[in-house]
Amino acid sequence: MPPEITPILNEPALTVKNTETALVIADIHLGIEWDLYRSGINLPSRLDERLSRILRYIEISSPDRLVLLGDVKHNVPQISWQEKDEIPHFLETLAEHAHVDIFPGNHDGGIESLFSGQKDIRVHSVRGAVIDGVGYFHGHTWPAPELLSAPHIITAHNHPTVRFTDTFGYSIVEPAWIRTRFNVETFKARFGNLDFENRRDWADPEVFIMPAFNELCGGVPFNESTQEDLLGPVFSSGGIKLENSEVYLLDGTRLGLLKNLRKLEHTRVRTKKRGRKRSSGSPP
Repeated sequence: MPPEITPILNEPALTVKNTETALVIADIHLGIEWDLYRSGINLPSRLDERLSRILRYIEISSPDRLVLLGDVKHNVPQISWQEKDEIPHFLETLAEHAHVDIFPGNHDGGIESLFSGQKDIRVHSVRGAVIDGVGYFHGHTWPAPELLSAPHIITAHNHPTVRFTDTFGYSIVEPAWIRTRFNVETFKARFGNLDFENRRDWADPEVFIMPAFNELCGGVPFNESTQEDLLGPVFSSGGIKLENSEVYLLDGTRLGLLKNLRKLEHTRVRTKKRGRKRSSGSPP
């Protein structure tokens, strides 16, 4: 039986069921309030609310493991006082309910120092790993070669959204799921030592790109983006089939293929203003 990958309705989280059940969440960005405070925006910590949401997911899905798919913490390169205070409690509380797997993102430097080594928490390689038949990596690096032999890969990093703009120019942005596949030619150029005719090296995996869990960290409107706008080497190099990506809202609405979505009046590509190029970090 292939793994069963199911988003939790109206939430930026999914479950993976195979021989065991995994609950997967990405881009939590704990400590973002401290970063906003330094920019003059004073918001209270939302740790309790975020932890309660995840505990509710755990109650719903009864997972054997909890996969945190990168950017658990927010501030780089330092670890803020807020993160030192909140992340140990956050991770160790989750570890009381299920084994915790952390796939580090570009914001997660030093996260190993923020929890007890005696807790049921494991930090994996930044290039990801295969667990129970599914590949996981955050997305700010190329995946490890062994992920390419998995039939399904789950990644994050780009905080995918869709922007809807009305005829008066007013917009709303909704988080979205992206379902696509890799461009094999891009991966042949990168992984020249693999046999792409052999299923043990290349399974032509189905790729799921997760929306961000934290609503404060912004996102990339895929319906207005080219590959150059996307973050991470796989995405910016043309390593995913962007135009043939399927787009879904959190409530389960299927918006169709991205190339068709771009043609609609309220979701078509808008003319972009010239400005400074964004850095290769997380989305604004």
